[in-house]
Amino acid sequence: MSAPAKARALARRLLGRQPVSPVPGVRANTYFESGNQWYQPALGGASTLAPALGGARAVRDALTVLDRLNEDAYLTFVRGFYRAGLAKYGDAWQYADINTALLGLAQTLQPQHYLEIGVRRGRSLAMVASRSPSCRIVACDMFIENYAGMDNPGPEFVRSELQRFGFSGPLDFVVGDSSVVLQPYLDRHPDLFFDLITVDGDHSAKGAETDLMTVMPRLKIGGALVFDDVSNPSHPELLRIWRDTVVARPEFSTFTFTEIGFGVGVGIRHV
Repeated sequence: MSAPAKARALARRLLGRQPVSPVPGVRANTYFESGNQWYQPALGGASTLAPALGGARAVRDALTVLDRLNEDAYLTFVRGFYRAGLAKYGDAWQYADINTALLGLAQTLQPQHYLEIGVRRGRSLAMVASRSPSCRIVACDMFIENYAGMDNPGPEFVRSELQRFGFSGPLDFVVGDSSVVLQPYLDRHPDLFFDLITVDGDHSAKGAETDLMTVMPRLKIGGALVFDDVSNPSHPELLRIWRDTVVARPEFSTFTFTEIGFGVGVGIRHV
């Protein structure tokens, strides 16, 4: 086998699927067909995607999604926080969180397959569904009643929230502790790989690390991994887990926002 053919075979073996295409309608592996594979397969890294992950425009876009969802105390707070930041700083406001990051990634990557650990009422799912309404979603959560002292109605409520955005794709709920139920689900679907993955479940150090290690092998080359709460003062260990488990890995380039709020980390897989 020639060296270029070996490189192509290696990239496809590492992935198990073609790289994600950042442009709808453009074949993701076109550049493989030139006969040479000198660079890593991903076409864009964290620095390319970073401008779409936060800032005033991203916050305004996230607000348009939140305004269409059913209200609870946390949603009310977040919308008020967004509006206060925009009122004070206008277009200069630099802010990012799980909502702005997912909205920007969904808009840019147009994911066909999305996996989320930590669903609750479906706010972050709605960010993805609003921009990629036909994608396949796998949603893992324990759906604990009255989680954090607020109503947590369960899968059918989440499904109804996504329908507000015309969501028409397959929606698989994996109900239970992610450390117990997710790997068996993935084992039953060995060919299932994701363009976009969010980890926002167990916030213990061991649980968060387990979730990350479980999902990273299923992320496509060029795909994005989102990790929430990296600057949440109630969970200071999560920033270390993010840095040690993802930022330190050479196959990822990363964006981490910790200045304001609970923070968010985004990793783009290169190989």
